[in-house]
Amino acid sequence: MLQGARQTGKSTLVQALCATGELGLDCEYRTLDDAILLSSAVSDPASFLANPRGTLIIDEIQRAPELFLPLKIEVDKHRRPGKYLLTGSANALLLPKIADSLAGRMQILTLWALAEAEINTIPPTFIDQLFSPIFTTKFNLPELPRRDLLQRMVRGGYPDLVQRGNETQRRGWFNAYISTILQRDIRDLAQIEGLTAMPQLLTLIASRSASNLNMSELSRSTGIAYATLKRYLALFEATFLICKVPAWSTNLGARVTKTPKLYICDTGLMAALLNIDANRLYETPNLIGSFLETFVMMEFRKQATWANTQVTLYHYQDTQQNEVDLVLEGSAGDIIGIEIKSSTTIGTNDFKGLRALAQTAGERFVRGIVLYNGVHQAAFGPNLFAVPISNLVGI
Repeated sequence: MLQGARQTGKSTLVQALCATGELGLDCEYRTLDDAILLSSAVSDPASFLANPRGTLIIDEIQRAPELFLPLKIEVDKHRRPGKYLLTGSANALLLPKIADSLAGRMQILTLWALAEAEINTIPPTFIDQLFSPIFTTKFNLPELPRRDLLQRMVRGGYPDLVQRGNETQRRGWFNAYISTILQRDIRDLAQIEGLTAMPQLLTLIASRSASNLNMSELSRSTGIAYATLKRYLALFEATFLICKVPAWSTNLGARVTKTPKLYICDTGLMAALLNIDANRLYETPNLIGSFLETFVMMEFRKQATWANTQVTLYHYQDTQQNEVDLVLEGSAGDIIGIEIKSSTTIGTNDFKGLRALAQTAGERFVRGIVLYNGVHQAAFGPNLFAVPISNLVGI
């Protein structure tokens, strides 16, 4: 299953694979955005799945939950890898009907919006570099002007928008995008009441992106009952509008109970929800921090899907209020700490949280970096480095 937000290129990708023969000569593509095919899938799912020769691609599978049980039966009957390629604009792991029916029978890949390194056609190897045994200082690296960085953030990574330089067009695109997800996709996933409250809730989350999730306070601020709010957030997460980053701890059990951070999944979407363009962001410095942290977190989340080093994203906060914006944990338990600063210069105090993390992680701590908007990659102590954001985005 290839899952991801709407308009990230899932359909384009699978159709290209089918057309070029990568999936075999008998590949067939069917989309459930087509009303006739959707009706066929719902009314006679067993017949809809019949494709004895090649790979059957079913696009937007979440629109027909009736297919899941017949899919399970068909896969159990014929254990041929690649018989079905599913795509969905909803997270399979958060949809019980899919997760329960196809557990152990399906590999899941997530396609996020484009990373900056992809847009710049630069091989994105930053995560692998961070975990490399050797990490050296470099000076006079390419500069990423502040206005350029802000423009990248408000543009976002959806492929349709990368080529659109017109702010009015982008704003109209995002308005239609949000409306489509709330009015159709979420209605497909759940029968809900009070749909009018969801855009306001999403805008409030955008204003607090990169902050700790406080359900009680969010419920009070919106007037939405706690149980309903929890359901709305689950739907936003299932449709890739928001994502959570759990807290890191040496105690694996504590990671489940500690407060996660909540993020909007695309800074272009975040800017559209808050009605902010690059000029306004430049003139309102207090907004830049949350935008930049959201932007950087998503860049790491995207790059993690293809890095050779398998990583999980966390954040860190201890009882002395030392914080680290992002923690990358490798599969062997090794730790990289990442602080995110919008300034062009940094000092030793900017490494306070990373030093606390290093003490907590002990021998598992590989190195800590402060990402900043400067041009020098410099050492600030054993395994502590200042690194330009330009390294991450690939310029």
